[in-house]
Amino acid sequence: MTRFEREGGLLKSAASLYDGLQRLWEAPRTERVVGGSLVVVFVAALAVIELGRRGWLPAGMFGWLPSSHFAAIGLALTLLLVFETLSLVFALARSVANAVGKQFELLSLILLRKALIAFAGFGEPVRWEHMTGALPVMLTDIGGALLVFVATGVFYRVQRHQRITEGNKEQASFVAAKKIVALGLLLAFAFLGLAWLGKPFGSMSVLEFFETFYTILIFSDVLLVLVALCYSNSYPVVFRNTGFAAATLIARLALTAPRYVNAGLGAAAAALGVAISLAYNYYTPSPYEAARFESAKEGE
Repeated sequence: MTRFEREGGLLKSAASLYDGLQRLWEAPRTERVVGGSLVVVFVAALAVIELGRRGWLPAGMFGWLPSSHFAAIGLALTLLLVFETLSLVFALARSVANAVGKQFELLSLILLRKALIAFAGFGEPVRWEHMTGALPVMLTDIGGALLVFVATGVFYRVQRHQRITEGNKEQASFVAAKKIVALGLLLAFAFLGLAWLGKPFGSMSVLEFFETFYTILIFSDVLLVLVALCYSNSYPVVFRNTGFAAATLIARLALTAPRYVNAGLGAAAAALGVAISLAYNYYTPSPYEAARFESAKEGE
């Protein structure tokens, strides 16, 4: 067996593992289980918090339990972010652009979560006089999430999803390489999750978890740029993929930026993704336009 055959066999094995995990994750039954789990966790959290508020839990048990029902919202949204992150990983092999779009989706949900869990710090019932100081920050986060949401919709609409490879064999090899990168992201996500769960309760920071994962996404985006170079050294393709990595970097900064600035950076990251896609489409003809151009050249 030659070296190329061994490498091809490795790519096929990794791709088969990825395909199996993807089928399992995207199966309708898995979607129902995920949705049902979120509902059960949210309702159970509300019930346990209410029991704790009434003093009906054993003394010393669940001493860390929050007293605000809004904490249940934070828990449910955290789990939703985890599931959305897994969807991001499985979108990578289909399209680099779709994976970037998933990053913007995740960013918008993080901004919304940040705004909603702020209610937990004001106690119950919610009173206007308790919230006036934090309301501008919350509205900024919600507005930033809305801008990212709108920009993400535009981002998906302007994508052309053109092949950068020639021939089916090269395309299959490129897709397999992306699947290996996605498997690496999946392992990194699992490792981060275990490290996060292993921390003492109270020291676990959801934002810290996603900050670290977004940092890993930056490196994975750069890796995809280098992988794509093995199949195409087209300048527009290189620029687009590198620009997407820059957009991911800005999104990462939005997670740790000061109040007000974070929402603006998030919107700027999504807007950059749209601008890069539009520029790429302008300088790269569609397959139909390319065919017409080649026909015109042959007639000269």
